[in-house]
Amino acid sequence: MSHNPNLLNYPAINRRKFFVNAVKTTGVLLLAPLVNKASVFIKMDETYTVGQIMDLFIKQVPGGALTTTVDTLKSGDRDIKVTGIVTAMFATIEVIRKAISLDANFIIAHEPTFYNHTDDTAWLQNDDVYKYKADLLRQHNIAVWRNHDYIHRLVPDGVTMGVLDQLQWQKYADQKIPNILTMPATSLTNLVGYIKERLGIEKVRYIGDPDQSCARVLFMPGAAGGQRQIQGISRVKPDVLICGEIAEWETAEYVRDARAKGDKISLVVLGHIASEDEGSEFMLKWVQKNVPSVKATRVKPGNSLSFM
Repeated sequence: MSHNPNLLNYPAINRRKFFVNAVKTTGVLLLAPLVNKASVFIKMDETYTVGQIMDLFIKQVPGGALTTTVDTLKSGDRDIKVTGIVTAMFATIEVIRKAISLDANFIIAHEPTFYNHTDDTAWLQNDDVYKYKADLLRQHNIAVWRNHDYIHRLVPDGVTMGVLDQLQWQKYADQKIPNILTMPATSLTNLVGYIKERLGIEKVRYIGDPDQSCARVLFMPGAAGGQRQIQGISRVKPDVLICGEIAEWETAEYVRDARAKGDKISLVVLGHIASEDEGSEFMLKWVQKNVPSVKATRVKPGNSLSFM
Protein backbone atom coordinates (compact mmCIF):
# COMPACT_ATOMS: atom_id res chain seq x y z
CA MET A 1 0.00 0.00 0.00
CA SER A 2 1.37 3.41 -0.95
CA HIS A 3 1.32 6.28 1.54
CA ASN A 4 1.16 9.98 0.93
CA PRO A 5 4.34 11.28 2.60
CA ASN A 6 2.79 14.69 3.00
CA LEU A 7 -0.04 13.26 5.12
CA LEU A 8 2.30 11.15 7.25
CA ASN A 9 4.58 14.07 8.00
CA TYR A 10 1.85 16.71 8.41
CA PRO A 11 1.91 18.17 11.95
CA ALA A 12 -1.00 17.26 14.22
CA ILE A 13 -3.78 19.83 14.11
CA ASN A 14 -5.01 21.27 17.39
CA ARG A 15 -8.65 20.14 17.67
CA ARG A 16 -9.84 23.47 19.07
CA LYS A 17 -8.09 25.38 16.27
CA PHE A 18 -9.53 22.97 13.70
CA PHE A 19 -13.04 23.49 15.05
CA VAL A 20 -12.70 27.28 15.00
CA ASN A 21 -11.33 27.25 11.46
CA ALA A 22 -14.05 24.86 10.33
CA VAL A 23 -16.74 27.10 11.78
CA LYS A 24 -15.27 30.12 10.01
CA THR A 25 -15.26 28.14 6.78
CA THR A 26 -18.61 26.34 6.91
CA GLY A 27 -20.62 28.50 9.29
CA VAL A 28 -24.12 27.17 9.93
CA LEU A 29 -23.53 23.63 8.74
CA LEU A 30 -21.19 22.76 11.59
CA LEU A 31 -23.22 24.73 14.08
CA ALA A 32 -26.42 22.73 13.46
CA PRO A 33 -25.54 19.72 15.64
CA LEU A 34 -24.20 22.07 18.32
CA VAL A 35 -27.52 23.91 18.45
CA ASN A 36 -29.40 20.62 18.80
CA LYS A 37 -27.25 19.59 21.75
CA ALA A 38 -27.55 23.02 23.34
CA SER A 39 -31.33 22.85 23.16
CA VAL A 40 -31.21 19.62 25.16
CA PHE A 41 -29.08 21.24 27.84
CA ILE A 42 -31.39 24.23 28.00
CA LYS A 43 -34.38 21.96 28.47
CA MET A 44 -32.67 20.03 31.26
CA ASP A 45 -31.88 23.31 33.08
CA GLU A 46 -35.34 24.75 32.57
CA THR A 47 -37.10 26.16 35.62
CA TYR A 48 -40.80 25.98 36.38
CA THR A 49 -43.22 27.73 38.65
CA VAL A 50 -45.80 25.88 40.73
CA GLY A 51 -48.57 27.18 38.48
CA GLN A 52 -46.85 26.02 35.29
CA ILE A 53 -46.56 22.46 36.59
CA MET A 54 -50.16 22.45 37.78
CA ASP A 55 -51.37 23.72 34.40
CA LEU A 56 -49.24 21.18 32.54
CA PHE A 57 -50.91 18.32 34.40
CA ILE A 58 -54.41 19.75 34.05
CA LYS A 59 -53.98 20.13 30.28
CA GLN A 60 -53.55 16.36 30.03
CA VAL A 61 -56.83 15.67 31.84
CA PRO A 62 -59.93 15.11 29.67
CA GLY A 63 -62.13 18.20 29.97
CA GLY A 64 -59.33 20.35 31.32
CA ALA A 65 -59.75 22.68 34.28
CA LEU A 66 -62.69 22.15 36.62
CA THR A 67 -64.81 25.03 37.83
CA THR A 68 -65.47 23.31 41.16
CA THR A 69 -62.73 21.19 42.67
CA VAL A 70 -60.81 20.52 45.87
CA ASP A 71 -57.61 20.49 43.82
CA THR A 72 -56.37 23.89 44.96
CA LEU A 73 -53.23 25.20 46.59
CA LYS A 74 -53.33 24.62 50.34
CA SER A 75 -50.14 26.58 50.92
CA GLY A 76 -47.91 28.87 48.86
CA ASP A 77 -48.77 30.40 45.51
CA ARG A 78 -48.55 29.71 41.79
CA ASP A 79 -45.54 31.98 41.21
CA ILE A 80 -43.12 30.10 43.44
CA LYS A 81 -40.14 28.83 41.43
CA VAL A 82 -39.88 25.12 42.07
CA THR A 83 -36.60 23.84 43.55
CA GLY A 84 -37.82 20.27 43.98
CA ILE A 85 -41.00 18.24 44.14
CA VAL A 86 -42.27 15.71 46.65
CA THR A 87 -45.21 13.46 45.76
CA ALA A 88 -47.10 11.95 48.66
CA MET A 89 -50.47 10.63 49.72
CA PHE A 90 -50.67 13.23 52.50
CA ALA A 91 -48.65 16.36 53.23
CA THR A 92 -48.08 15.30 56.83
CA ILE A 93 -45.71 17.22 59.09
CA GLU A 94 -43.15 14.45 58.61
CA VAL A 95 -43.54 14.68 54.83
CA ILE A 96 -43.07 18.46 55.03
CA ARG A 97 -39.90 18.02 57.09
CA LYS A 98 -38.60 15.53 54.53
CA ALA A 99 -39.33 18.01 51.74
CA ILE A 100 -37.36 20.66 53.62
CA SER A 101 -34.39 18.30 53.97
CA LEU A 102 -34.55 17.63 50.22
CA ASP A 103 -34.71 21.35 49.38
CA ALA A 104 -38.08 20.67 47.74
CA ASN A 105 -40.61 23.49 47.93
CA PHE A 106 -43.55 21.89 46.09
CA ILE A 107 -45.55 19.02 47.58
CA ILE A 108 -48.14 17.31 45.38
CA ALA A 109 -50.49 15.50 47.74
CA HIS A 110 -53.50 13.36 46.95
CA GLU A 111 -55.53 13.92 50.09
CA PRO A 112 -56.37 16.91 52.32
CA THR A 113 -53.71 18.75 54.27
CA PHE A 114 -55.95 20.21 56.98
CA TYR A 115 -58.18 17.35 58.10
CA ASN A 116 -61.32 17.85 55.98
CA HIS A 117 -62.26 17.31 52.35
CA THR A 118 -62.30 20.98 51.31
CA ASP A 119 -59.35 21.97 53.53
CA ASP A 120 -61.55 24.57 55.21
CA THR A 121 -59.44 26.10 58.00
CA ALA A 122 -61.86 28.64 59.49
CA TRP A 123 -62.67 26.26 62.33
CA LEU A 124 -58.99 25.57 63.01
CA GLN A 125 -57.69 29.10 63.54
CA ASN A 126 -57.10 28.57 67.27
CA ASP A 127 -55.86 24.99 66.95
CA ASP A 128 -52.20 24.46 67.88
CA VAL A 129 -51.63 21.55 65.48
CA TYR A 130 -53.03 23.49 62.53
CA LYS A 131 -51.02 26.60 63.39
CA TYR A 132 -47.79 24.62 63.72
CA LYS A 133 -48.27 22.93 60.35
CA ALA A 134 -49.36 26.08 58.52
CA ASP A 135 -46.45 28.06 60.00
CA LEU A 136 -43.97 25.34 59.01
CA LEU A 137 -45.14 25.55 55.40
CA ARG A 138 -45.12 29.34 55.46
CA GLN A 139 -41.66 29.65 57.00
CA HIS A 140 -40.13 27.48 54.28
CA ASN A 141 -42.26 28.92 51.46
CA ILE A 142 -43.58 25.49 50.49
CA ALA A 143 -46.50 25.13 48.11
CA VAL A 144 -48.90 22.23 48.62
CA TRP A 145 -51.22 21.29 45.77
CA ARG A 146 -53.89 18.67 46.24
CA ASN A 147 -54.16 16.60 43.07
CA HIS A 148 -57.21 14.45 43.73
CA ASP A 149 -59.99 15.17 41.26
CA TYR A 150 -57.65 15.62 38.30
CA ILE A 151 -55.58 12.46 38.72
CA HIS A 152 -58.79 10.44 39.13
CA ARG A 153 -60.17 12.01 35.91
CA LEU A 154 -57.28 10.78 33.81
CA VAL A 155 -58.19 7.99 31.40
CA PRO A 156 -57.34 5.52 32.76
CA ASP A 157 -57.48 6.72 36.38
CA GLY A 158 -53.95 7.57 37.50
CA VAL A 159 -54.32 6.24 41.04
CA THR A 160 -55.83 2.95 39.90
CA MET A 161 -53.05 2.47 37.36
CA GLY A 162 -50.39 3.22 39.98
CA VAL A 163 -51.78 0.53 42.28
CA LEU A 164 -52.32 -2.02 39.49
CA ASP A 165 -48.74 -1.43 38.40
CA GLN A 166 -47.44 -2.22 41.90
CA LEU A 167 -49.67 -5.30 42.07
CA GLN A 168 -48.58 -6.34 38.55
CA TRP A 169 -52.25 -6.74 37.65
CA GLN A 170 -52.43 -4.60 34.50
CA LYS A 171 -52.63 -7.73 32.37
CA TYR A 172 -55.80 -8.80 34.16
CA ALA A 173 -57.57 -5.44 33.90
CA ASP A 174 -60.52 -4.83 31.60
CA GLN A 175 -59.46 -2.60 28.71
CA LYS A 176 -62.36 -0.18 29.17
CA ILE A 177 -62.87 -0.43 32.93
CA PRO A 178 -59.53 -1.34 34.59
CA ASN A 179 -61.23 -1.57 37.99
CA ILE A 180 -62.68 -4.90 36.82
CA LEU A 181 -60.12 -7.69 36.75
CA THR A 182 -60.26 -11.30 35.60
CA MET A 183 -57.34 -13.32 36.90
CA PRO A 184 -56.38 -16.96 37.45
CA ALA A 185 -58.54 -18.39 40.21
CA THR A 186 -56.98 -18.46 43.66
CA SER A 187 -58.24 -18.68 47.22
CA LEU A 188 -59.22 -15.56 49.13
CA THR A 189 -56.39 -16.35 51.55
CA ASN A 190 -53.80 -16.42 48.78
CA LEU A 191 -55.20 -13.29 47.16
CA VAL A 192 -55.08 -11.32 50.41
CA GLY A 193 -51.58 -12.60 51.20
CA TYR A 194 -50.32 -11.44 47.81
CA ILE A 195 -51.88 -7.99 48.19
CA LYS A 196 -50.43 -7.54 51.67
CA GLU A 197 -46.96 -8.44 50.41
CA ARG A 198 -47.04 -6.21 47.32
CA LEU A 199 -48.57 -3.18 49.06
CA GLY A 200 -46.80 -3.58 52.39
CA ILE A 201 -49.96 -3.99 54.45
CA GLU A 202 -49.76 -5.54 57.91
CA LYS A 203 -53.39 -6.62 58.21
CA VAL A 204 -56.68 -6.22 56.34
CA ARG A 205 -60.33 -6.54 57.32
CA TYR A 206 -62.48 -8.92 55.33
CA ILE A 207 -65.81 -10.70 55.03
CA GLY A 208 -65.89 -14.10 53.35
CA ASP A 209 -64.68 -17.66 53.26
CA PRO A 210 -60.85 -17.85 53.25
CA ASP A 211 -61.07 -20.90 50.96
CA GLN A 212 -63.40 -19.25 48.44
CA SER A 213 -62.11 -19.26 44.86
CA CYS A 214 -61.60 -15.73 43.52
CA ALA A 215 -61.14 -14.91 39.84
CA ARG A 216 -63.37 -11.91 39.12
CA VAL A 217 -62.31 -8.88 41.13
CA LEU A 218 -63.82 -5.43 41.52
CA PHE A 219 -61.16 -3.01 42.73
CA MET A 220 -62.35 0.31 44.17
CA PRO A 221 -59.49 2.15 45.91
CA GLY A 222 -60.01 5.04 48.30
CA ALA A 223 -63.42 5.95 49.68
CA ALA A 224 -65.87 5.37 46.84
CA GLY A 225 -68.81 5.38 49.23
CA GLY A 226 -71.32 2.70 50.13
CA GLN A 227 -73.79 3.39 47.35
CA ARG A 228 -71.17 3.14 44.59
CA GLN A 229 -69.60 0.06 46.15
CA ILE A 230 -72.95 -1.71 46.49
CA GLN A 231 -74.03 -0.76 42.99
CA GLY A 232 -70.69 -2.03 41.71
CA ILE A 233 -71.21 -5.40 43.37
CA SER A 234 -74.74 -5.62 41.97
CA ARG A 235 -73.66 -4.76 38.44
CA VAL A 236 -70.28 -6.51 38.12
CA LYS A 237 -71.07 -9.62 40.21
CA PRO A 238 -67.46 -10.05 41.38
CA ASP A 239 -66.15 -12.86 43.53
CA VAL A 240 -64.58 -10.21 45.73
CA LEU A 241 -64.71 -6.44 46.18
CA ILE A 242 -61.35 -4.99 47.17
CA CYS A 243 -61.71 -1.44 48.43
CA GLY A 244 -59.96 1.22 50.44
CA GLU A 245 -62.41 2.04 53.18
CA ILE A 246 -66.07 1.61 54.05
CA ALA A 247 -68.78 2.88 56.32
CA GLU A 248 -69.35 -0.28 58.31
CA TRP A 249 -73.11 0.19 58.32
CA GLU A 250 -73.25 0.27 54.51
CA THR A 251 -71.14 -2.02 52.31
CA ALA A 252 -70.22 -4.48 55.07
CA GLU A 253 -73.87 -5.05 55.95
CA TYR A 254 -74.80 -5.45 52.30
CA VAL A 255 -72.11 -8.11 51.80
CA ARG A 256 -73.17 -9.88 54.98
CA ASP A 257 -76.77 -10.05 53.74
CA ALA A 258 -75.69 -11.09 50.24
CA ARG A 259 -73.75 -14.01 51.68
CA ALA A 260 -76.71 -14.99 53.87
CA LYS A 261 -78.85 -14.95 50.70
CA GLY A 262 -76.39 -17.44 49.14
CA ASP A 263 -74.26 -15.16 46.94
CA LYS A 264 -70.57 -16.01 46.52
CA ILE A 265 -69.12 -12.63 47.39
CA SER A 266 -66.29 -11.52 49.66
CA LEU A 267 -65.12 -8.10 50.81
CA VAL A 268 -61.53 -7.02 51.49
CA VAL A 269 -60.91 -3.63 53.11
CA LEU A 270 -57.30 -2.49 52.61
CA GLY A 271 -57.49 0.90 54.29
CA HIS A 272 -57.62 4.20 52.42
CA ILE A 273 -53.91 4.96 52.43
CA ALA A 274 -52.83 1.44 51.49
CA SER A 275 -55.30 1.35 48.60
CA GLU A 276 -54.18 4.63 46.99
CA ASP A 277 -50.62 5.37 48.06
CA GLU A 278 -49.19 3.96 44.82
CA GLY A 279 -50.90 6.84 43.05
CA SER A 280 -47.99 8.91 44.38
CA GLU A 281 -45.65 6.65 42.39
CA PHE A 282 -47.74 7.35 39.29
CA MET A 283 -47.44 11.07 40.04
CA LEU A 284 -43.68 10.77 40.55
CA LYS A 285 -43.25 9.12 37.15
CA TRP A 286 -45.42 11.82 35.56
CA VAL A 287 -43.17 14.54 36.98
CA GLN A 288 -40.01 12.74 35.89
CA LYS A 289 -41.38 12.41 32.35
CA ASN A 290 -42.96 15.84 31.93
CA VAL A 291 -40.72 18.03 34.08
CA PRO A 292 -37.35 16.24 33.85
CA SER A 293 -35.27 19.23 34.95
CA VAL A 294 -36.86 19.28 38.42
CA LYS A 295 -35.72 16.80 41.05
CA ALA A 296 -38.69 14.75 42.26
CA THR A 297 -38.99 12.36 45.19
CA ARG A 298 -41.82 10.19 46.42
CA VAL A 299 -42.27 10.19 50.18
CA LYS A 300 -44.46 7.56 51.82
CA PRO A 301 -46.36 8.88 54.85
CA GLY A 302 -47.18 5.35 55.99
CA ASN A 303 -50.38 4.34 57.73
CA SER A 304 -51.69 6.70 60.40
CA LEU A 305 -53.20 3.72 62.23
CA SER A 306 -51.41 0.78 63.85
CA PHE A 307 -52.67 -2.71 64.65
CA MET A 308 -52.65 -4.34 68.10
